[in-house]
Amino acid sequence: MIPIPGQARIWLAMGHTDMRRGMLGLARQVQHGLHQDVFAGDLFIFRGRKGSLCKILWHDGIGMSLYAKRLEHGRFIWPSAKDGAVCISASAMSCLLEGIDWRNPQATWRPRMAG
Repeated sequence: MIPIPGQARIWLAMGHTDMRRGMLGLARQVQHGLHQDVFAGDLFIFRGRKGSLCKILWHDGIGMSLYAKRLEHGRFIWPSAKDGAVCISASAMSCLLEGIDWRNPQATWRPRMAG
C-alpha cells in the first residue's frame, strides 16, 4: 500500500486517460489538464479506457513515483464526469484499488472457493 501522508489529497482524474503515458506525460496532464500542482504531495489517480488499469502519480517531496494496478476481473469504479478531478478520501482509495465500489462498499468480484 502507498504510505499516504495525512495532509495529502487524493484526486481522481475524470474520464479516461491514455495508459501509454508515463510519469512525465501524466505530470503534464496534472499541471495543464487538471490545473493542479504535481509537486504539492497530492496523489493523482488515472484510469484507462477499459477500466481495468489505473495509475497513481505521487510526488513525496523527494521524488516522483508512478504506481500501476490492473484488475484481473471487473473494473475500477469511476465517476461519470468527463473532465476535471474529484477529491476522495484515503479509505475510498483503498476500496477503489481493491475493485470495491467506494460509493457503496460491496465486492464487485470475489474469487471462488475451492471445494
